[in-house]
Parts: sequence; C-alpha cells; structure tokens
Amino acid sequence: MNYIPYVNIRMGTASVNRFSHGNTLPYTQLPWAMAGFMPQTNGNAGGWFFHADDRCVEGIRLTHQPSPWIGDYGTFLMAPQAGTREYYDHWDGGWSGYRPEETTFRPDLLRVRFLRQRCDFSVTPTMRGGMIALHYDMQKNMGLTFYPLKGNNDWSYDRETGILYGWTDGHSQDHPVDFRMHIVVQFSPDDIDGEKSHSFEAGALGHGFHLAVKNPDITAKIAISYLSREQAMYNLSEDMQGKTFAEVQRAAEETWEEILHRIEIDAVDDDQMKTFYSCLYRTVLFPHKAYEHDMETGEAVHYSPFTGKKVKGVRYTDNGFWDTYRTVYPLYALIARDEYAEMLDGFVADYRDGGWLPRWPSLGEVGCMPSTLIDAVIADAAVKSIGTKALWTEALEGMLHHANHNGPENRYGRNGAEKYVKLGYMPRDQYHESVNLTLDAAYGDWCIARVAEVLGYDKELIANYDRRAKNYQKLFDKETGFMRGRDERGTMKEDFDPLTWGGEYTEGCAWQSTFAVPHDIMGLAELYGGKEKFTEKLDELFATKPEYTVDGYGYEIHEMTELAAIDFGQCAISNQPSFHFPFLFSLLGDEEKSSKWVKELTTVFHATPTGYPGDEDNGTTSAWYIFAVLGIYPVCPGMPGTAGYAKTDMLVRGAKILGQVWDHTQIEKYI
Repeated sequence: MNYIPYVNIRMGTASVNRFSHGNTLPYTQLPWAMAGFMPQTNGNAGGWFFHADDRCVEGIRLTHQPSPWIGDYGTFLMAPQAGTREYYDHWDGGWSGYRPEETTFRPDLLRVRFLRQRCDFSVTPTMRGGMIALHYDMQKNMGLTFYPLKGNNDWSYDRETGILYGWTDGHSQDHPVDFRMHIVVQFSPDDIDGEKSHSFEAGALGHGFHLAVKNPDITAKIAISYLSREQAMYNLSEDMQGKTFAEVQRAAEETWEEILHRIEIDAVDDDQMKTFYSCLYRTVLFPHKAYEHDMETGEAVHYSPFTGKKVKGVRYTDNGFWDTYRTVYPLYALIARDEYAEMLDGFVADYRDGGWLPRWPSLGEVGCMPSTLIDAVIADAAVKSIGTKALWTEALEGMLHHANHNGPENRYGRNGAEKYVKLGYMPRDQYHESVNLTLDAAYGDWCIARVAEVLGYDKELIANYDRRAKNYQKLFDKETGFMRGRDERGTMKEDFDPLTWGGEYTEGCAWQSTFAVPHDIMGLAELYGGKEKFTEKLDELFATKPEYTVDGYGYEIHEMTELAAIDFGQCAISNQPSFHFPFLFSLLGDEEKSSKWVKELTTVFHATPTGYPGDEDNGTTSAWYIFAVLGIYPVCPGMPGTAGYAKTDMLVRGAKILGQVWDHTQIEKYI
C-alpha cells in the first residue's frame, strides 16, 4: 500500500499573521533534508509567501524556513519566462496565474503549470538539493530567471560546462559568522544560449541571473553547500550523478514511503487516513540537516555559524525546542531512534562549537522562545538509551552550564539563570515571562537529575537538582490556585486576573501556564489538596469560557484569537502549553474523561489548508494528533519507564509501529 497519496502537504497553509491554521509551508523535501522547494505565491507577504487560496505563482523557491515567525535563509527563487519580453528584473513583475487544483503537491514531486508562460515546472528533492524539469509550450523568449530574496547575492554562468554558480549570505534573526550558501545548477550546455544569458542588478540584494533557454524541454540538477562551491559540486554528484529526473523522483518516493510505513494504521475512514499521514509527513520535515560529507574522507563535516569554520561532525538546525520537546522527540523515540541519536549529536555540536546548547537554532541561534527545553530532549534520549554515554556526558556538561550561568546574550542559555539559582525563581520585576521561565527551569533541573542518574553521577548532585526541581512550588498561590510571579522581595501583584495574557506568562495566561509541571503532576495535585481537588481545577479549566485580556502584551496576539475561535474552555489546543491538559485526567485516574476530551479535540484536525487549530511548529501539533490517535501521550519526556505516559482510547481500529502490532497499554514494549 502507498501512503503518499494520503498526504496533503498543503495542510495548514491557509494562514495569515493574525490567524494561524498551521502557519505551514507545502514542502517538497526529503525527510530532515538540507533544503526544500515550494511555490512562492506572494513574496510581498514576508514569511507567509505561500497561501493555499492564492491563484498566482511567482516562481519556485528553494527554502529552509521553519516558521514565518523565524524567517528564511539561504533562499532564492526560480521563475520561468516566455512571451513578448525577454524577462522581468523583479519577481513581482513576472507572476503568473496557476490552478492549485491541477498542481501536483507531493512530498516527492512538485509540478506547477505557469499559465502565463505556458510552462510546466517540476521539482523533485534530494538530500542537499533537487532536480528540476521544465516544458515550454510557448517557444518565444524562453528563459529561467534566478531571483535573489535576502542578503547579498551573486551569480555567474560557465558556457562550456553549462553550470550556473551562485551564492547568497541571506539569513534572518541569527548572527552567523561569514555565512554563505553556495549554489550550483547543472544544465546541459545545449539547452542554454550562453551569449544571451546574463546577470542583472537586483537593487540592494546584489545580482540575479537570467538564462536564455533554447530547447522546450530542459532538466537541471541543483545542489547547495554551506562550505564552498566545490563542496556544492560534490554534493550534486553525491545526490544525483548519472541519474535522470524519473530516477531521482523514484528514490524520493521510496524514501518517503519507508518513513510513512513506520506507522501503519487501520483508520476508521478515509478522512482519518489523510489527516494521520499528512501529520506524519509534517513531523519529519524538521530539524534540517546542516552537515555535508568531506570531499576527501567522506566524513560528516559542517559549517559552524559561531566561528565560520568547517568543523568535523554532524549538525542539525531549524528547530524550536520550546515546542518540539513535548511531542516530536518522544515520537522519534518510537519510530526514528537512529535519526534521534544523530540529531542529538548535531545539537551538542553547537555546545562544542559555540559554548551553549541550542535553544531555537535556525542556521545560527535565534533564541526566539524562552528557556532551555533541549534539557527534555537530552533526558528523554538518555533514559531510553538513545545515543551513547559519551554523548550524554557531553550534553550534561552543557545542561549544567546553562542551568547556572547567564549567557552572553539573551538568545543563549536560560535567561536569568544566576538569579534563579539565587532565589529559586525568576523575579517578575526583572524578567518578562517570569512564571514560565521558573517552571521551565524547574523541569530542566529535573531533567539534569535524570541524565546524571543514568550516568551514575554523584548522588548529592542528583539530589540537589531534584530539590531545585521543586522550585515550581514557590510560585503556587493557594488562594487563587494559580502559578503567579513574585518580585525579588517575594511579593505577588495585588491585582490578579487569571485571563490576562503576557507579562508573567508566555503565550498565555495563568490558565495555560499553571500546569507546566510535567515532572511532578502528583506533587502539583497535592498543592491543590489532592487528586480530587486537582481534577476539579482541570474541570474548571475546560468549563471557563475562552475569554482573555491583552493587558500583559498591550495588544492581541494570534494565539488569543485562536483560543477564542473554538470552544474548549481555557484549553488552548491551538498552542503547545495546553497539549497535555486533556491527558492529565488519565494520570489522575480518570482515563474515561481524558478519552472524551481527546476525541473532541481531534475533531479540529483535518487534512485541508485550514486543518490545524493553531501554529503547527516544526511537527509538534502533528505529533500531538498522532499520539492522540494512538491512545497515549508523553506528558513527561525524560521520565524513566512508562510513568510519564498517559493512556486514552485508541481512535483507530488498529495500528502497527515498525511492523509490530501496536498495543498502547504496553508502551514499555516500544520504548
């Protein structure tokens, strides 16, 4: 059975900056590959450069963008030209109508008909590039233009070899040292009129390049490198040497089918089948590989954004741990253990190269969200024997470093780590989002203790971090039943509204933030007076109207709008902090109530461009749906054994994981 036909890569792409149905892009890309391709329908929309409802297309974009909130890097646009004029010197002038319903949108193949140019443009991906094929019906002024999109750019064409060389240093919110992405595009010299091909000024972006095409049917191979032009040529040879377009596409199809077959479900209907496999596709797009193979030794090497140097070893990027620790890596622990181990090595590479474990890398460190939730990714790997003791030891060194020392800039490490060590919490009068910073630090400390335990470290060190893991208790206000910020003197604000977003809280209010104690749910329950009282508080959460005030931000953010769009009370399933809420009933002994809420919450997922309740965020929301369907949820990544998993009813008739019949009541057999 083939699963690719069930994948809708446009799921979640009907999004705008004020309301997210996923904020996704339709990646034609190999799993975890170094780059992907997609149509650009509106480059003037910033990070929202593709929208499912658009019926215009400006070109095919090579992209790395993990989120519209993060932005793109190492990107450029390819646009076919044909008609009464030679070419347009800006992509905004040459846009064409297209028919989305007649376009091939697949993980392994993108085929777009440019109606104005009467050109069919096809792309199939490889690990570090891809292959393109163009067919022109209108054989007048045929051309292919390469437009720069960010940073400085330059291009040149070798008439004898038919190779277009280029580079761009465009990036977004990070600060990479001496970054350049090198590009090579191999054409047949017979397909290109070298005399009529030329570079052109593209304003502040440097140069673009226009190729005059001689034949109505052409193919070309594309490869990129973060190291050098020569490395890009090596990558091209490694990925595609001697292969036809059909052969490259067949290999991409086989790669995707192997991944999608890692979980096989007996769905209740076709809609569930489509939603499940569209979500599974989405979970393995990120993180992106950021390493290559040495031209002489074949060993893994990577560009370090911290030094600008070529360094031995693997590296991965484009991943926000604040989101992904909750669902993505626990899913990998089930279906992609080898890849997880390599990713962990790649993340620790940032500590080796730059002195800090990553927080939100997108090429270099962005530090978009608070806290160092890579702690949970490391702990979950260690307790499940993913990786090696040497790697966990090195990772723990980095964890201890950011747990106790302030970073040189806010994008590195735990913000306010030294103040946290001193007070046991982040003071609200000195740190924005102080409640979440404190709760995440407490969980991170618990993760440190678990890794140290696996490695057989000193018992006093373990006990110390277990004590620190209880720091969440310092913020619990028994009178209101919420986590609340304290200033340096220990005082809480006099006026308190649990519906106020921002300020002391991250992307939420007290309702969404209070229960962020995954490592000690029973301890949290005791603060409420026991399981029964805690259950009553959770019932209240689901019963409270989805209302909010903006006072902490001073304006509305899209997560507020999405909370109010669906009626699940204060359970904002549109955003990651609420993901574990419906499963808490099960941990407290009421599996039936968890099953009820999980079933209701999954109804807002569907394999359409409006198919997510909020930001999808690097596979996290998709992985939530997969766990929900399979009847389990990893409430506490890093907890040994099965104690950190909550169980609910399976929403499929049956399933297999890696060919083994799935029994969600015996999770220990699979981890």
